[in-house]
Amino acid sequence: MATDNFAKGNEEFVNENYEKALELYTEALKTDDEDMRDDYYAARAQVLLKLERYSEALEDTNKSTEINPKNSKAYYRRGIALFHLERYEDALKVFSAGHVLNSENSNFNTWIRKCEAEIDLSKQEKSSGAEARVGVSDSSPMETSSSKESEKKTESSSIPKPNPADAVLNAPVKAKHDWYQTQTHVVLTILIKNVPKDDCHVDVQERSLSCTVKLPSGNDYSLEMDLAHNVIPDKTLTKVLSSKIEIKMKKQAEIQWKKLEGDGQEEEKIKQIPIQNPTDTTHKYPTSSHKTRNWDKLEQEVKEEEKTEKLEGDAALNKLFQQIYSDGTDETKKAMMKSFSESGGTVLSTNWGEIGEKKTEIKPPDGMEYKKWEC
Repeated sequence: MATDNFAKGNEEFVNENYEKALELYTEALKTDDEDMRDDYYAARAQVLLKLERYSEALEDTNKSTEINPKNSKAYYRRGIALFHLERYEDALKVFSAGHVLNSENSNFNTWIRKCEAEIDLSKQEKSSGAEARVGVSDSSPMETSSSKESEKKTESSSIPKPNPADAVLNAPVKAKHDWYQTQTHVVLTILIKNVPKDDCHVDVQERSLSCTVKLPSGNDYSLEMDLAHNVIPDKTLTKVLSSKIEIKMKKQAEIQWKKLEGDGQEEEKIKQIPIQNPTDTTHKYPTSSHKTRNWDKLEQEVKEEEKTEKLEGDAALNKLFQQIYSDGTDETKKAMMKSFSESGGTVLSTNWGEIGEKKTEIKPPDGMEYKKWEC
């Protein structure tokens, strides 16, 4: 049954078995269960986001909102997909619409601020001036004079002169790159789009990194660097995504790196700095700009706003349920998801021992009747 596959998919998702969850959600969509079809699409979109298949996730969220235009989860996940596809203005519109549907979900506020920050950075980069362009002007007096002098020198010497245009064409391709670290890993991000996986070659040694990319334009990109500290080459993970190349290297020692590149010092001469407490770490969201935003600070501001906001009625009850889910164990979360989905939203239980044994029955409130609506 569709609900069984959906419930099992939820369990696999909680256990981070995303490929299996994707398979189960897809099986659920093959049935004729129209009552929860929008939730099935929204759930599968969440798995696709985890697998970084953003275009497919966008398609599923579109199908979900076509069935149920008030599904705020679908709006939320559509916004995330658009953000990762770098469609920031579209993402902002979707997050704003979703926030209207579900104002209690503070995550909408966080993503709205992220979109606004990216849009502001894009405008600042455009206003800072056009990029330098290399060209040759036939009408330039200076170039004409230079050409004449070059001709004279050529006549008096048999040694060929290098062509400046060739130097421009053969100049190395430049691309922005950035890095961040966790307690155990260092992650290097190279901002090059649409690179075939077979055209990206990464070689990581204990204290060095080499990345060579054959670009679709035919040019080559190369990045060579000596690392500030030792890494474990065998634990390196490289991801070639549509918008970037991500190289994740495992540290040999769990120390705080002050910089990514080394300057020839021996490892034992570098003072090891203890890793900061994870709660004190400032997260910087990856961006193509040199300017960064302190997302932890923004999230903290949103949380402070929520604390001061007084909720009443259904809003206060929903917030209580969200808190129970957030603080609950894995079994508590599974019980809440299974009971809520199988009962059509009429039952919400935290007892997995009871809920896990059988399908949850639909129990409408006193004086009300549960009906299935035909689309």
